[in-house]
Amino acid sequence: MLLITGGTGMVGNALRDIAPNAFYASSDNCDLTSENDTKYMFKHLKPTKVIHLAAKVGGVKANMEQLGQFYTENIKINTNVLHYSMVYKVEKVLSLLSTCVYPDIVSYPLTEEQIHNGPPHESNFAYAYAKRMIDIQSRSYRKQYGCNFITAVPNNLFGEYDNFDLNNSHVIPAIIRKIYEAKHNKEDVVLWGNGTSLREFTYSKDLAKILMFILEKYNNENPINIGNTNEYTIKQIAESIASKLQYDGKIIWDVSKPSGQFKKPSDNSKLIGLGWDKNNYTNIDISLTNTCNWFTLNYPNIRGIKWKLHW
Repeated sequence: MLLITGGTGMVGNALRDIAPNAFYASSDNCDLTSENDTKYMFKHLKPTKVIHLAAKVGGVKANMEQLGQFYTENIKINTNVLHYSMVYKVEKVLSLLSTCVYPDIVSYPLTEEQIHNGPPHESNFAYAYAKRMIDIQSRSYRKQYGCNFITAVPNNLFGEYDNFDLNNSHVIPAIIRKIYEAKHNKEDVVLWGNGTSLREFTYSKDLAKILMFILEKYNNENPINIGNTNEYTIKQIAESIASKLQYDGKIIWDVSKPSGQFKKPSDNSKLIGLGWDKNNYTNIDISLTNTCNWFTLNYPNIRGIKWKLHW
């Protein structure tokens, strides 16, 4: 049986279409920060494989304001999931890292062997170090206990069922929500930074397919980059979203707020070498259209939005 943690999140929802018989763990049925809850779940489910997605996540603002929470909660979740995967002899565990684990000062493109070559960017160092520890725990359990624990590094994810809470969301869902609400309130929209930062983005439905692919194909102890490597400025993404949501107001860039790292391009050649076709990544225009359409159809009954319309 396949166990998927973080089952109600964006990637968990994307996996449901291609892994309908998996068990999807979430905060509704298991508190993974609790050792007792995690042990009980593994003892009774007895999964043969695990895709570990669960994490406390957020954008630049949340990462800077909740450093201790991001570190502690993620360390607890990861420690419990990997430990009880070992205890109950799970055949294989695939855990997600993040490109934020890479050092702030690094050679580009980001290659997997550079992950521990220096400190991560200060804007999200607590979350980044917690994510790095998944790699450390996975490799140490592999060496001591013979566990087939692997790790994968996606980049910026987006898609249907994302978290649109303005304090805890990533860049694309935050921009979608801000522009959508600015349009209906007939206001200008204010975005953080200057818009010139470069980012790579991967559609959640693409990631779901990649996870199932490497769960079968990859068994190496070292992390593997799996994201789409096309780069876009935040300004390009914002303007595209504005067009799709038919917003004709002003986009104001608040340069008093941080922009995060300027760029962090990744190298996914290991994934391509396994047989993943780079043409299988969904075009950014199509994936943004899908996400904006889903948001429009489901607003305000969306994760991270709990208040009612006022217009």
